[in-house]
Amino acid sequence: MPEKKPKVDREQFNKLSGVLMLSAWGFAMVLSSFLFLYIGYLVDEILGTTPNFMLCSFFLAIGLCVWKLYSEAKERGKKM
Repeated sequence: MPEKKPKVDREQFNKLSGVLMLSAWGFAMVLSSFLFLYIGYLVDEILGTTPNFMLCSFFLAIGLCVWKLYSEAKERGKKM
């Protein structure tokens, strides 16, 4: 007797896709924040301007990630 393939529930797949997208964006935001924070720290050490570049680069990383996340969510909203 041939086995039947289970049907994929489209709504469940979309929910899982959304969760995966948000977790990937969370990881990207944390990683870029620490990277920009470290680069800002190095620039501050070279120029002796602690913590100016460190804070500016940190907030720049957060702002860019939020902006990119918003634009991707907007695109996904148009597709639905």
